[in-house]
Amino acid sequence: MTTLAEWRSRAASLKLRNGLYIDGRFRDAAKGGRFETVNPANAQVLTDVARATAEDIDAAVASARRAFNDGRWSGKSPAERKEVLLKLAALIRENVPELALLDTLDMGKPISDSTTIDAPGSAHFFQWHAEAIDKLYDEIAPAGAGNLAMIRRVPLGVIGAVVPWNFPLDMATWKLAPALATGNSVVLKPAEQSPLSALMLAELASEAGLPDGVLNVVPGFGEDAGRALGLHPDVDALVFTGSTKVGKMFMGYAADSNMKQVWLETGGKSPNLVFADADLDQAAQMAAFGILFNSGEVCSANSRLLVHRSVQEAFTEKLIAATAAWPMGDPLDPATRMGPLVEKTHADRVAAYIETGRNEARLVHGGERKTRDGSDCYIGATIFNDVAPDARIAKEEIFGPVLAVTPFDTDEEALTIANSSEYGLAASVWTKDISRALTVSDKLHVGTVSVNTVDALSAMTPFGGVKQSGFGRDLSIHSFDKYCALKTVWVKY
Repeated sequence: MTTLAEWRSRAASLKLRNGLYIDGRFRDAAKGGRFETVNPANAQVLTDVARATAEDIDAAVASARRAFNDGRWSGKSPAERKEVLLKLAALIRENVPELALLDTLDMGKPISDSTTIDAPGSAHFFQWHAEAIDKLYDEIAPAGAGNLAMIRRVPLGVIGAVVPWNFPLDMATWKLAPALATGNSVVLKPAEQSPLSALMLAELASEAGLPDGVLNVVPGFGEDAGRALGLHPDVDALVFTGSTKVGKMFMGYAADSNMKQVWLETGGKSPNLVFADADLDQAAQMAAFGILFNSGEVCSANSRLLVHRSVQEAFTEKLIAATAAWPMGDPLDPATRMGPLVEKTHADRVAAYIETGRNEARLVHGGERKTRDGSDCYIGATIFNDVAPDARIAKEEIFGPVLAVTPFDTDEEALTIANSSEYGLAASVWTKDISRALTVSDKLHVGTVSVNTVDALSAMTPFGGVKQSGFGRDLSIHSFDKYCALKTVWVKY
């Protein structure tokens, strides 16, 4: 499908799954509650979804525990689990248009991204983790003669996973793929703004051969479903991607309940450092990508641009010109690169930050909020220049297409500004000097540094941060560590 009309036709006939998925089947919530999920592109209700509360979380956790304890999944060999997850990856590829549409309709992601990045990426990540699981080996410690000390990696049990709305399918996959590959059972709570693709994913997992109860999906709100999952005494670990504020709440829930492990990937305010010797044309194109991709609704978005004062004005002009390649429009139009923000409440928040920015710095581009098809969730590329490092728009996570440009004079000043944030998720560095690139990278206190690119990411490398960006790691071989315990078995002979 290559036209807006074709995608609209496909969307009109789309099957929307709207129940809780527990023990291998869809069901209503115990209390019968439901909530509306709304298309932010036109403010129209897509469907009403079953709203999980504590009773439903209890049922989902009990289902997951039964499945774990009887070994229907945890007892399978790595090769057997691999086979099922590879089938799931194949099914995702077969259903890319439908999965992509669900995310586009649910949260406004351009269909050109959801069909080429998010849905295919989900299949890729399931495949990668599936193929890795039978290549991880346990260890034998050098305990000496007459002793066999085995160090074994074993699944934790029941995993609670809470994921955000900005990458609904991919973020679910980042948690599910390593958790399931290592033999755990999972209770997944998708964001209430975007539950639809996770529900379809659960159905596809069952079709691939995942036993009933191993994956349960419970849409609901944080104050009831999320809280109940965080406090549940029979959940062995809680993995979360979302805001720092909510991440801290999950740490509290763990302390107030069973001391479950909590792995967090939270907020960000990532700096993009452009030095005078950089390829300014390429840096400008990627700086635009770093703040406009997914309408800036990216935890690692390069929302702080630190540029050497000698090239500040020239670079800003190139950056403004680069925004022309990011047309805003109907997310079902393949020509659209920026859709609406996820919901009116969030658009109001981003618009308020823009008003704050008008009083703190110099608005040089954008700042407008537009209404299309009955929705006022559209906010275009917005660039502020000469932003002080302590300005609110330079310190606080806006989670929208709003860029703060701050000049610097020396490498040391750039590093001081970059590291002054309470967050430490990612950073980018632009320079032709390899010594500077490595020296600056060494001194940036973040989880990922991208040199002469932006937001570098792959299944092979861990993703996560430091400071108040959290301490969890998704992707790579290291992601398995969150879902396993190390067990020592010592045999004396």
